[in-house]
Amino acid sequence: MLNDEDRAKVKAAVRSAERRTTGELYCVIAEESSDYRETPFIWAGLAALAAPAILLLAGVEVSVPDAFVPWTAAQAGAAAEQAVRGALTMALVLQAGLFVAVAAIGSITPFRRFMTPRSVKQDRARRRAEELFLAKNLHQTRERTGVLVFVSLAEHAAEIRADEGISAVVEQAEWDAAVAALVAEARAGRPADGLAKAVEMVGDILARRFPADATDNPNELPDSVVELPAL
Repeated sequence: MLNDEDRAKVKAAVRSAERRTTGELYCVIAEESSDYRETPFIWAGLAALAAPAILLLAGVEVSVPDAFVPWTAAQAGAAAEQAVRGALTMALVLQAGLFVAVAAIGSITPFRRFMTPRSVKQDRARRRAEELFLAKNLHQTRERTGVLVFVSLAEHAAEIRADEGISAVVEQAEWDAAVAALVAEARAGRPADGLAKAVEMVGDILARRFPADATDNPNELPDSVVELPAL
C-alpha cells in the first residue's frame, strides 16, 4: 500500500505533530475493514425469493391445456396437478439458478465490495477503527491522550478516534476537516499524502489545547504507520 518514501513522509508528520503537543498519534492504513463474505449470499437469497415474481412479469402462467373432448373429473384434476407441478419446478430451478449465479458473481472481490451498501462499509470501517484503538492500547497512554488516525482504502473511509483525555474537550466534529482531507487524498490514490495532511491538522488541534511540555513529553507510541493487508 505504501512505499518507503510514503512511510517516511507519514512518520515525519507524526514526529512533527508530537513535538507540538502531549498528544500521542498513531496512524493505521488498512486495505479493507471487512471481507463482506455475507454480502453475496444476502443478494443471492433476495434474487432467489424474487424468482416467482420474475416468472409472473415474464408472463408465465399456470394453465391446463385445452381439449376438444370433455374430460372426466379425474383427468381434469391430473392435468391441473401436472401444470402446477411444472410451474413449481420451473420456479425452483430459476431460484436455484439465480442463487448460484448471484453468489458466484458476488464471490469476486470487486463485485462483492460494489454489492455492499455504502452504509455497511462505513459502519465496518468505524468498528475496525474502534477495535484497533483498543487492540493497540491507545487508551493506555500516561495522560490518556492517544489519537488514532485510520484510513480504510477499499471503503474510502477514514476515522479519528481520541482517548478520553482529549475527547472530553475536543468534539468529533473538530476532526471532520482532517477526515475529509484524508478521504479525498485516499480516493485520489495518495493515501500517504492524506495521512500526512490529516496528522498535521490533528497536530494543530492538539497543540492549541494540549501544548507540549519541553521538560516532559515522552514518545509513548510508535511513529511509523501501520499497514494492514486485506482480510
